Amino acid sequence: MSKDVLVFCEQRDAALQKVSLELIGKGRELADKVEQKVIAMLLGHKIEGLAKTLINHGADEVIYVDDPALADYITEPYTKASTAIIKETNPDIVLVGASSIGRDLAPRIAARIETGLTADCTSLEIDGESKDLWMTRPAFGGNIMATIICPNHRPQMATVRPGVMLALEESKREGSIRKFDVKFDPSDITVEILETVKVKKKAKDITEAKVLVSGGRGMGNAENFAPLKELADLFNGQTSASRAAVDLGYAEKDRQVGQTGKTVRPDIYFACGISGAIQHVAGMEESGLIIAINKNASAPIFEVADLGIVGDLHRVVPKLITRLRKEMSEDV
Repeated sequence: MSKDVLVFCEQRDAALQKVSLELIGKGRELADKVEQKVIAMLLGHKIEGLAKTLINHGADEVIYVDDPALADYITEPYTKASTAIIKETNPDIVLVGASSIGRDLAPRIAARIETGLTADCTSLEIDGESKDLWMTRPAFGGNIMATIICPNHRPQMATVRPGVMLALEESKREGSIRKFDVKFDPSDITVEILETVKVKKKAKDITEAKVLVSGGRGMGNAENFAPLKELADLFNGQTSASRAAVDLGYAEKDRQVGQTGKTVRPDIYFACGISGAIQHVAGMEESGLIIAINKNASAPIFEVADLGIVGDLHRVVPKLITRLRKEMSEDV
């Protein structure tokens, strides 16, 4: 009989990715509802030292494979190792981050263990009666949310969008750490990595920002995002955008917030010229303080905003910047 929640914990260059800790936190919540364990699966080379961090963030057990074949992500060795661990542990649920690695790895694992996979989930819940996992994700271009179940096959598998779940605070916990041996042969290494070139990002990932100033269709054009960046810079924050603004070419895709973009949880979220469609709200409603600026007093964004300003954003934002600069200079 299958049991427990197994989480694939992604690391790069022996550094745990944030989504791994987020999924450990969610896995802990799900496992507690059905009185089961959280098992962290860790693959790589010289990564044993990361295991205790996973325990401290909520895992009951860490199973790791340490091998030179896993030093860099290559599909086949990672699939072989993951599949071997899953077949031995027989988990009820398997969670994988919907990163570039997770999106490549998860469907291959699902095919080998002959189960279903729900991709890019934004919500996971345990059904009170059946104890099945309810996996919710955007569908039809983000216009609806679909909840999917997998009642006839185990494990239940899902990839989860980074930034959606909350990692638990680190604490001193006890747990078991076990090395798992996998024998790799030359046929497992299907590609050779000649060189790794790291791209230097011009801006931080919006999911890491403490303050986001987001623009929507109401911005009018890409040039009008300049004041939003000026406002964001005052808080050492970042600019972001709604899907409508991205589709119109006002901002880059990696700046998009919402069901078909990124889910964010900043301390302060400015929504400028954003109507507040449910697809956008789903990606930012967990923000600490939401400030909306819109000339339409009946815009849905005001229903989720903590502070609403009804007015022309092209006049309000510059005045807000001027006032903030004055307040900040007086505090120095």
